[in-house]
Amino acid sequence: MGAVATVSFQQAREIVAERVKALRERPRVERVGLMEAAGRVLAVDVEADRDYPAEPRSMRDGFAVRAGDLPGVLIVTGEVRAGQACRVEVGPGEAVEIMTGATVPRGADAVVMVEHVRREGAALTVDRSLRDGENVNGRGCDAEEGEILLKAGVRIGTSETALLATLGCAEVEVFAKPRVAILATGDELVELDRQPAPHQIRNSNSWSLAVQVVRAGGEAFILGVAPDDLEETAHMVEDGLRFDLLLLSGGVSAGKYDVVELALARFGAEFYFDRVKLQPGQPCVFGRANGRFFFGLPGNPASTMVCFETLARAAVELLGGQEESLLKLTQAPLAAPFRHKAGLTRFLPARLGEDGRLTHVKWSGSGDVPALARANCLLVADAQKEEYAEGEMIGVLLP
Repeated sequence: MGAVATVSFQQAREIVAERVKALRERPRVERVGLMEAAGRVLAVDVEADRDYPAEPRSMRDGFAVRAGDLPGVLIVTGEVRAGQACRVEVGPGEAVEIMTGATVPRGADAVVMVEHVRREGAALTVDRSLRDGENVNGRGCDAEEGEILLKAGVRIGTSETALLATLGCAEVEVFAKPRVAILATGDELVELDRQPAPHQIRNSNSWSLAVQVVRAGGEAFILGVAPDDLEETAHMVEDGLRFDLLLLSGGVSAGKYDVVELALARFGAEFYFDRVKLQPGQPCVFGRANGRFFFGLPGNPASTMVCFETLARAAVELLGGQEESLLKLTQAPLAAPFRHKAGLTRFLPARLGEDGRLTHVKWSGSGDVPALARANCLLVADAQKEEYAEGEMIGVLLP
């Protein structure tokens, strides 16, 4: 089968996002408990049920005062603590002792910190001035009633869970997880419980992909191993195209027995690209057949993992209802000089140390699984830049 398109890494990212957003169906909506909602994608906008805070709150332990009375000597007339309904007022020349989080009494417009006053009995001496509103969270300063605080399409993490709990959302409407089929290919593969012959390897790709799918918010379904036979591969591909997304590993290079693209073509496959200027993972295929998206990922474990994390993960997230998919990219200084051949964007195993410096993990190629296990992130080398000096900033893809 002839080449369809060789694209840059950035072009591949854009193609995946554009095609999936344009052609995806809206996922089914489910109503689940708050704990079960963690990691799921919100299906509806969530509004504030009241002003937050509902009353002005003190940001400090101290005394509620009228800013216009300061500096000066005030008379302490009462106390209010957090969780207590406030039934006192502050009049001219008065102060009320207040705790952090407590409601600011009527009449007061500022809070002076306890460490900034001298108190002798009911007399309170304040030697400084305060501006109106100092150390006070005004009513509705965090959110106003009816304000949209979370929009549909957001994945629910720790802070989103805290907000939903604050709003009293014991149950949440979320999108159903996309169902992702995983099909490994190749006569050299055997299942985990078998002892491989010297010319064979165990099927690790299906399991690593399943973990990546789950981490991306999908449901993973391992279909087994397709041999290097067109008819059998086509039969298993047909099964895989019944899911929301099909991930194939192996069989997408230019070898005599690489039959994945031929099998996909039997189902009217449209190929959006079949090669990416990416290392590891150049022979990566993305397209659509029988109304379902598919990725043909290279068979070497590092290539499979990198292509999923940088390209296919976006499809899983978008099919699950997310509005955008972003790579977890940052930068770190190199612990040693690094050099690569320009032309490809490279995602290579690396370790980010506690000192914040990045070390490239030596490996023997994209089949070196032990090297991947020694890494805790991926070094990202720009396709246009060949050399990086020690201490120079370089891209990092976090897990």
